[in-house]
Amino acid sequence: MTEIQIDSFVAYTLGIVVYFVGVHLNRKVTVLRAYNIPEPVSGGLVAALVTLALYVLANVEVSFELDTRDRLLVYFFTAIGLNARVSDLIRGGKPLAIMLVLTLSYIVVQNVVGMSGASLVGLPAEIGILAGSTSLIGGHGTAIAWAPDFVAQGIPNALEIGVASATLGLVVASLIGGPIAKLLIGRYRLKSSDEKSVVGIGYAKEATETLNHMSIMRVILVLHIAIIIGWLINDALSRSGFKLPLFVTCLLTAIVMSNTVPLIFRRITWPARTRALALVSDFSLGLFLAMSLMSMQLWTVAGLAGPLLLILLLQTMAAVLFILFVLFPAMGKDYQAAVLSAGFGGFALGATPTAIANMTAVTKANGPAPLAFIILPLVAAFFVDITNAFVIRAALAL
Repeated sequence: MTEIQIDSFVAYTLGIVVYFVGVHLNRKVTVLRAYNIPEPVSGGLVAALVTLALYVLANVEVSFELDTRDRLLVYFFTAIGLNARVSDLIRGGKPLAIMLVLTLSYIVVQNVVGMSGASLVGLPAEIGILAGSTSLIGGHGTAIAWAPDFVAQGIPNALEIGVASATLGLVVASLIGGPIAKLLIGRYRLKSSDEKSVVGIGYAKEATETLNHMSIMRVILVLHIAIIIGWLINDALSRSGFKLPLFVTCLLTAIVMSNTVPLIFRRITWPARTRALALVSDFSLGLFLAMSLMSMQLWTVAGLAGPLLLILLLQTMAAVLFILFVLFPAMGKDYQAAVLSAGFGGFALGATPTAIANMTAVTKANGPAPLAFIILPLVAAFFVDITNAFVIRAALAL
């Protein structure tokens, strides 16, 4: 086996190429556009299949250094935070609370489905938890972090199972959000009620704002200040024994800054809800997702096929049924609920960036849903990680 490791800068460059491949595919393949499949997903899956072919046919294992990708995730969530207004959070109070309750409830449902699936195929219940909220709602990071605990419970290949489940979940999550939203929008004839907003961002000066190098530099400066403060807070929390992903503290820091700095310094030009911030945010999200999908080592899943695929099939069915018959009605059966349904499919089986990409693809095709882009990141990026840790611990104890 020949191993090729691609360094961070080249991986970053290839990520851009992969993104453009996805753009080209979506222009040429009607079904990808019709079902709102995000461009980085289309390109990323093709790249993952190419590396799989190299592994199978040429005995070449390709891996990528992903430091740059992880920084893009921090940029993206910090940008989401800068766009958040307290007035929006108050306006979204009830739907935010409903979404939070549904999501936290689904963490338990996902583990029940996982353990039931494991029981059906004669596997230990711990594998069902691994193929439940640990790797799906939790994602790769949670699966890797909890692997030693599962090893201690008698699952020696816990890391491989967790990573494989998270990988498969990411693929499915990227593909089901758009079709779910298309089904709901078509069946209930839903339309956006916020025609004056840029996709995902409520914002009033769309026609007059100038986009130039100064506006981009202003955005990057404010993002960097928020990220530095967020990193310092994260480091202090880590030292005290309370661990959170870096993007969470940066998101919260940006929310606080965006709701205080412009009020204190009224003459300052604040970049929230501007074309420049939307540009940086879209770039960060698209490239992050393209790099995440192109770096999937699909051959790691092959050895765990069969029982694991059955469990993940059950998880996919459970997620779709939950979205259609619980989440969508509870969120009001309106256009925003349909967009949130696409997002929920993205992070319940994959990751929060996948959820945002799903929602962005839907809103680009059907119109804005600004509140959805505030509600879902707050629920998915903060509350879920904390609750999931308690649920995993309780499930392992049982």
